[in-house]
Amino acid sequence: MPSAHPSSSLSPSLSPALSPALSPAFSPASAPSASDPAASLAVIDLSRADDPAERADFLKQLHAAARDTGFLYLTGHGISESETARILELTRAFFALPEADRLSVSNLNSPHFRGYTRIGHELTGGASDWRDQLDVGAERPAPAVGPDDPAYLWLEGPNQWPAALPELRGVVLDWQARLAAVAHRLLQELLASIGAPSDFFDAAFADRPHLHTKLIRYPGSAPSGAGQGVGAHKDYGFLTLLLQDSVGGLQVVRDGGYVDIAPRPGAFVVNLGELLEIATEGYLRATDHRVVSPPGAVERYSVPFFYNPRLDAVVETVPGEYLRSAPGLAQDSSNPLHAEYGRNELKGWVRAHPAVARRWHPALTTA
Repeated sequence: MPSAHPSSSLSPSLSPALSPALSPAFSPASAPSASDPAASLAVIDLSRADDPAERADFLKQLHAAARDTGFLYLTGHGISESETARILELTRAFFALPEADRLSVSNLNSPHFRGYTRIGHELTGGASDWRDQLDVGAERPAPAVGPDDPAYLWLEGPNQWPAALPELRGVVLDWQARLAAVAHRLLQELLASIGAPSDFFDAAFADRPHLHTKLIRYPGSAPSGAGQGVGAHKDYGFLTLLLQDSVGGLQVVRDGGYVDIAPRPGAFVVNLGELLEIATEGYLRATDHRVVSPPGAVERYSVPFFYNPRLDAVVETVPGEYLRSAPGLAQDSSNPLHAEYGRNELKGWVRAHPAVARRWHPALTTA
């Protein structure tokens, strides 16, 4: 393969399967009702990690949130209010562009699954999500992918940027770099909180990490009345940092039902992905979550950032005494997870964007 980076540091002895990354589609009739959002998640102040008097309690709280819920509010991250306001302003500006400008960067043009997805054209659990979005990754040239190279190398390549909004490129790429630094620090502290080496994954993220940002609009209720803004799922990577506007709609499974995760000014919503669950043999949790469409014609905007390693990185079990309490991984033959991160990432894109896969990678749609 053309990549100069050998597989390293992420368990060659992976369980062959885990619980499905894509859960059944949202059904308002059968879903548990959401509870009062008050105190639904722990609030973790990352700046406390630097205070010797606060550090032990910080690690204890972070450990509990990651172990028991897999979701948390993150404050003290160093991202300014002006930065968050700017990215949301440009997110709204992108979706306010004429449809022709948005379609000029359609992801159907990209073998790398980058660009704009029209409303209803992304699938979760086989059902359409009532949202549209712009997918942005690390800005890199496309590698030369030969017939004997892993297909996941197609996930690297250039982004598509709308000519009608030239300032978007710089702001989104700067935002992505800023959040990558926050996510890396948080990942190190997560490992420290369970008594593991904090630098265990540093090599896997040191060069060419697979960064991914979505600009998302939920355009109110679907004409069908279905409530699926995005269906129930678990993220299949490492860490997600979500910026959401004031509308709300995110729900997370707690105690057998869904709870609302209300927007909290100045905080990101952070959730753990399945690769951290794998790497800790089930000790840390990836939790099902979904977004319920806002009512009527109300629009909701959000900007999730996904922090993941090199595509060819291989997940290894994180060492530590915590493993004595690790429950292991559930088996599901319908959703095998692979040692190489890139194979799992590509699987998710093919499932969610079958039209792109059929156009550029037809062999993958029949694999």
